[in-house]
Amino acid sequence: MNKYFKYGLWMLGGIVFLAGSGVAYVAMTFDPNNYKPEIIRAVQSSTHRTVKIDGDIKLTFFPILGVHVGAVTLSEVQSEEEFAAIGSADVSLAVWPLLRQRVVVSRVALNGAKVRVVKLRSGKLSIDDLLGAAPAKADDRAAEAQGKPVDFDIASVKVADAALIYRDEVTGMEASVSKLNLVSGRIADGVPGDIELSGHIQLNEPKLDLSARLKTKLLFDLKQDRQKFGDLKLQVSGTALDFTNLAIGATGEVEMHGAAGEFSTRELKLTAAGSKGSAPFEMRLDLPRAGVLKQRLTATGLGLNGHVTAAAEKLDVAASFDTLESNLHQFRIAGLVLSAGVKQPAQAYDLRLSATANGNIETRQYNLPDMKISLSAIGDQLPGNTLKGELKGGVQADLKRQSIQANFAGKIQQSQLKAKAAVNNFKSPRIRYDIEIDQFDADPYLPKTAAGTKTLPAAPEQTLNLDLVKPLNLEGSLRIGALKVSNVKMTWLRADLKAKGGVLRLAPFNANLYQGNLASELELNASRAVPRFAIKAELGGVEIEPLLKDALQMDFLSGKGNVAVNVVTQGDRVSLLKKGLNGKLALNLTDGAVKGINLAKSVREFGKGADRTQGVNKEEKTDFSEMKASFKITNGVAHNDDLLMKSPFLRVGGKGDINLGNDSLDYLVKATITGTSKGQGGRDEVGGLTVPVHLSGPFTAPKYKLEFSAMASDAAKQKIRGLMQKSGGGANSGVEDQLKQGLKGLFK
Repeated sequence: MNKYFKYGLWMLGGIVFLAGSGVAYVAMTFDPNNYKPEIIRAVQSSTHRTVKIDGDIKLTFFPILGVHVGAVTLSEVQSEEEFAAIGSADVSLAVWPLLRQRVVVSRVALNGAKVRVVKLRSGKLSIDDLLGAAPAKADDRAAEAQGKPVDFDIASVKVADAALIYRDEVTGMEASVSKLNLVSGRIADGVPGDIELSGHIQLNEPKLDLSARLKTKLLFDLKQDRQKFGDLKLQVSGTALDFTNLAIGATGEVEMHGAAGEFSTRELKLTAAGSKGSAPFEMRLDLPRAGVLKQRLTATGLGLNGHVTAAAEKLDVAASFDTLESNLHQFRIAGLVLSAGVKQPAQAYDLRLSATANGNIETRQYNLPDMKISLSAIGDQLPGNTLKGELKGGVQADLKRQSIQANFAGKIQQSQLKAKAAVNNFKSPRIRYDIEIDQFDADPYLPKTAAGTKTLPAAPEQTLNLDLVKPLNLEGSLRIGALKVSNVKMTWLRADLKAKGGVLRLAPFNANLYQGNLASELELNASRAVPRFAIKAELGGVEIEPLLKDALQMDFLSGKGNVAVNVVTQGDRVSLLKKGLNGKLALNLTDGAVKGINLAKSVREFGKGADRTQGVNKEEKTDFSEMKASFKITNGVAHNDDLLMKSPFLRVGGKGDINLGNDSLDYLVKATITGTSKGQGGRDEVGGLTVPVHLSGPFTAPKYKLEFSAMASDAAKQKIRGLMQKSGGGANSGVEDQLKQGLKGLFK
């Protein structure tokens, strides 16, 4: 037995010696470079491309089966233009493992590889001919599937200074990956191996210029079709679009299981920093766990934080959720929180939204049933230096039917609010709303002019921009229990608004104010070449004095009564609207006064003097028991000729113009003292005496001129008539003497 075993060993040794001798002989005598012409002809025949092999081809056979190739280039189809090139390539395999159906690659090295792909004007790619190989036959695939899989083991892979270029001849877009380097450790089934990849990415439109580096530990299982990228570290820097100084990073773990349809991430962290213009920004995303299993997505604990700094402002944003569950049909997000904060030198704002979200992806119906919106702000320009509010409600969206509905209730500062809104037809939105507020003071939120602020030159008048009104399709109602705006106070306000076809109509616009009520309608027609405005309003039983003080900061008239306005105008600037006013205005007041002048007192003090012009005296007034007037407004000028004002000893009439276009007036008032009463110093006043008063000048500084010359002339005429009637009108009746006596006592 031992003898046969010894003979067997000798025979095996002889076979190995002969095989080794044969391999050594082939290695010493075979020169693959002699076959370069054959290789070139074969490539030309099969691909219609030209291959050039400038470097040497070297082979090794045992114990390592290897090949080394020097510089090689491959042309485009039927062209001498270069398509691909390599500086050198080395591949080596261990021989003995091949006999056991194991591929053990000792080394793969590729240096200076370059590939250029072009999308031609015809729409085809320059590599379509290389990708068009016929698919394997069904029986061949079956044989491969039934055969034993070949194991492989790569000791290392090294790719240095490779490049890939893509160009689109139609759009002119060019993209490239250059300085591509790949270094790996051992790559084998079930064995973790280190991989490091880097490169430079450029794109002309949109503009990209990025450098990227990736490090990871690769573990794969071919039988289970599972791949895992552990200790993942990605770094990207450069410019993209309008962003500069970009620094993007990613760490975590990614695992894929193709056979089970599974994809998962663990402890994924993404960071990004850079600048947009002069505004730097930073962002961070944390995702502890996420995965896809059998078309079902789950994620937990997502957190997103970021901030942008621009000049003296800083914007902070954040988003998070507790859990996300989704499949191909539906999704649900629990614990969703979105927040944003703005910080400025004098103020800061914080907005926070929390909700639960769910939706149907197939029907495109989405729902946020438990929303809560919180707002807080601090700043010198805010009322009380603080602002707080909270709204609760929900939003429903049906994107297939192009419909969104929202319903909220809550409190903003001291105001209780209820609001409903709906939007339909997104391409041409139809908006409906209903808002109810118990009380609201708008003044703290309106711009203020600080006392002592230097008056700046008036800015050029701007054209009214009504482009927003033209496509508007809006209908809604606003109700406020108590409102203050621009210091005007009103209660039980109702404002119904409709807008369609470029016509905006506010009707009714009703409220109770200053012991009376307002009933009005307003219309804006922006569909015309020149916009048209119409206002119709009636004030009933209103106290005029507090209304004028609060609304216009003017104190020249008091009384209670009615005011009716019905005017139209057109224009695209405020000055044109004032000058284009046409319509009418009427007022009827009782138990009031015209402030700034006391007509009776003026007669007593200045009756014996010449014409006298005086300014407004806030301490003086002319009382009346009744005042009526109507105005016809034409091209911005309101004309009146029926003024009637009554008091126990005074009747006032008048006529003239109030020019609304240039904010001035030219008006003649005639005040008649109707009875005799004791004036200052016990002197009697003459009944029937008429005092003409000329009002003129701008609204901001009107002047009163008492025309005593006209008053004396009228009085003289009245005395002459009376004396002539008594004397029978004769020439020698002594009229002149009596006239002199009458004139002497005219202003006694």
